[in-house]
Formats: sequence, structure tokens, C-alpha cells
Amino acid sequence: MAEEKFTILYVDDEPQNLISFKATFRREYKIFTATSGDEGIKIMRSQDINLIISDQRMPEMTGVQFLEKVLPEYPDAIRIILTGFSDVEAIIDAINNGRVFRYITKPWNETELRMTIENARQLFDLSQYNKRLVASLHNKVSEQEKTLKLFMKYVPESIIEK
Repeated sequence: MAEEKFTILYVDDEPQNLISFKATFRREYKIFTATSGDEGIKIMRSQDINLIISDQRMPEMTGVQFLEKVLPEYPDAIRIILTGFSDVEAIIDAINNGRVFRYITKPWNETELRMTIENARQLFDLSQYNKRLVASLHNKVSEQEKTLKLFMKYVPESIIEK
């Protein structure tokens, strides 16, 4: 069975940016594009998205507002802001409220963006692996608790305490 491609949603109100991004990264990743935050939310509800890349300045809702809006429903997706503006307050807001992995300025450098996406993919994979380990650990603890209860049924308490 072939491994599924890492999925990226890129939200930008400038269609030429979406076309350029998709043309550059479509071979390595499964790319979805949206021209607004609302369109991005619709895509997220129908697709499993691993990485969200959003422009900051867009009509109707900023990139940070978009990321804040999707965070409760999709906390596992890695988030990146890719914007032409390097406003310090927006960067702080993005990190604190949008929980962004990186804040990158346009025009983007393909090599740098490729490395950032690959780092985001590795982070996503590690977080998913950790979630599976924690779930497995909870299962093992539950099994041990059941075994201990069964053991306590047939063995005197003084022996169990020892």
C-alpha cells in the first residue's frame, strides 16, 4: 500500500500565488488551495489537512484570524504564515494566538520554503507518533489495572501490599 502524501492547504487571496505554490510543490505534496479563510474552512471539513499555510492580509479575515478559527477543530495541523508584510505585532499575534510554526515573508525562497515544509512534515509525523504512543500507554495501563483488580480478588491484601 502506497504511503499517503502529506497534505497542505494554502490560503491566499491572490490566485497567482496559489498557482505558483501548487506548481512548485504538487509533486511532493497533495496541495489544496483557497482564496479566502471561509473557503479554506470548507476544504478542511472535507479533507485531512496536515499543514496550513496562510497569507496574513486578506479581505474578510486575516491569516491569524483564520488560524485561530480552525485551531479548536484542527489542533494537530501545523500552521505557517506566508506574507508580504513583516509587521512585528502581526508576528507576535500569529505566534501567540495562531500558534504558528513559522512566519515567512514573501517573496518566498523556494529552498527555504521547501525546508520549512519538510520540517513541518517531520514535526507533524512526530506528533502523530507521540499520540499513538500515548494511546498505547493508556491501553497498557488500563490492562494492568484490570489485571491488578483480578489479582486482588484472589490474593490477600497483605501479600499485595508487600
